[in-house]
Amino acid sequence: MSIAVIINPVSGRARHEAVSARARLAAATVERLGEHAEVFITERAGHARELAASAAAGGARLVIAWGGDGTINEVASALAFGEVPLGMIPAGSGNGLARELGVDPNPERALQHAINASPSAIDLGELGGRLFVNVAGIGIDAHIAATFNAAGNLRRGFAVYLLAGARALVSYVPAVYNITAGDQRLTVRAVLVVVANSVQYGNGARIAPGARVDDGELDLVIVEERSRLATLCRTPHLFRGTLAGATGCSIRRIRHATIESAEPMIFHVDGEPGEESSTQLTARVHPAALRICVK
Repeated sequence: MSIAVIINPVSGRARHEAVSARARLAAATVERLGEHAEVFITERAGHARELAASAAAGGARLVIAWGGDGTINEVASALAFGEVPLGMIPAGSGNGLARELGVDPNPERALQHAINASPSAIDLGELGGRLFVNVAGIGIDAHIAATFNAAGNLRRGFAVYLLAGARALVSYVPAVYNITAGDQRLTVRAVLVVVANSVQYGNGARIAPGARVDDGELDLVIVEERSRLATLCRTPHLFRGTLAGATGCSIRRIRHATIESAEPMIFHVDGEPGEESSTQLTARVHPAALRICVK
């Protein structure tokens, strides 16, 4: 049996020589621990999912994603509902899930921890037919994700993401949503509707402070738009972990929800824009659907 390591060369703005160094480090670390390594470099969007599915079908005992939340999403989607666990080495702009799970930011130590860890199960979320591991959303965060991941945007990193967010806060026009969650039906004009499996977007921005990846539920976060100034004033709450107490913000636990709007909605899963937009999106949780090895 082998350990597959899938490296996204775009994550972390790695240069060619850095990607080669990552591949050598991965192979050497796995082999030093007495296991056989198969190291792959992704070539396009969706390639990590294909490589992970092939590795699992070929008998790999562990598949490790080296990249950001989008890379982890692709690999996790391929391993979902199966027995092969996921390991991760954070190398993206946010690294929300890896931070929340306490994954060591040092690549060699993260590799060692993943290889030596016992598998445990976490939940997966689904929005608009797409699985997610960390956070999915509709509204301004999806708008920012679409801008950040646009084909013409060759610049990456947290500073670039912050710039896209700052521009969106000035120009974004919120929509009205009809949301059904359990026996509750809400109509809100919201700048943000988030479905969270984990706590944070990344870099300490805690959108769902009480979320847990293994509780069999998702956190539905709604940030209503009272005024643009009020929205701007709520931003510090993200980094303080106090969003639930901010005016116009609500968080509720759900297993299933439907979000509707008069106009097609742009959404994202783990920071990656959804391929299609719709006037109705369904969110649901898949309890214990993914096995992970992180520490």
